[in-house]
Amino acid sequence: MRALIRTGTPKTLTYDTNHPEPNPAEYPECYTIRVKATALTRGELTWPEPLLPDIPVPGFDVAGEVVSTPIAPGEYAFKPGDEVYALTTFTWKGNARELSLATEKELSLKPKNLNWGEAASVPLSALSAYQALFIHGGLNSPEQGENSGKRVLVTAASGGVGIWGVQLAHEAGAEVVGTCSTANIDFVKGLGADTVIDYTKTDLLEWVTQGRESRGFDVILDCIGGQTLSASWKCARRGGKVISVAEPPDPKRPADGTAEDVEGVWFIVKANGNQLVEVTSLIEQGKARAVVDSVYELEQWGKAFERLEGGHAKGKVVLKVG
Repeated sequence: MRALIRTGTPKTLTYDTNHPEPNPAEYPECYTIRVKATALTRGELTWPEPLLPDIPVPGFDVAGEVVSTPIAPGEYAFKPGDEVYALTTFTWKGNARELSLATEKELSLKPKNLNWGEAASVPLSALSAYQALFIHGGLNSPEQGENSGKRVLVTAASGGVGIWGVQLAHEAGAEVVGTCSTANIDFVKGLGADTVIDYTKTDLLEWVTQGRESRGFDVILDCIGGQTLSASWKCARRGGKVISVAEPPDPKRPADGTAEDVEGVWFIVKANGNQLVEVTSLIEQGKARAVVDSVYELEQWGKAFERLEGGHAKGKVVLKVG
């Protein structure tokens, strides 16, 4: 079968037309999925976990059809022909291949109102934002109730995770501020941001300092790292949380100027089909939407990664597989 594989150094990729199909006997608790599309994540070729398989494959989002259920005895929630999507575990092969594997705990039925590429763009980014806000950030999820008085900052609000950070925080009833470039201001407003800061024209920390009591944040979802992450510490209210998906926040904590009891959180997103069901519900109700920057055929993987690593993608870069 066709697949994109990593060979040699961590960033070396090869297009393979004779890649071995997954053997269900080796993974008796897994569904076999016919992959329709997978999404790529910036920086994934530097991650250590995906290099553990003998022949690593990139792309950890998957949208496709169930081919077969697990061979281990038991009752299973999905059946052959079901249209599903998922974030799959980072220590297994990814999904830039025609047939892939997923566990039941990872899977959710695909939103009925999304095409394959749109569906593939959702899981990793949406789950990263969901877990940052509602598991590590302490906010109530949209199903749990309002977050009256809570203020949330999302940096790089037009990027893969940022898009979902804005939408989920908005749907959860928090006041949302997003940062982006001039070209994406209207786009981020359309996602539900109450205030959008153009980082090319306005310094975030200076903006917050002008009215720290009213402009400070209870939860900060940083998707950039570096100097932006360092400045984010000083933008948090007392008892707030600085959560980063870019790099660990604690080493970026300034020596002074941070409010009392502000906590830094670094985490690696986990596959979770139940949380994805909540995201699916929001999508099907029209309360959230997938954003695809561009779609490439599997054979065009070089152009896809070039677009991805250029740093200007609005939403996700998707590989069409089947």
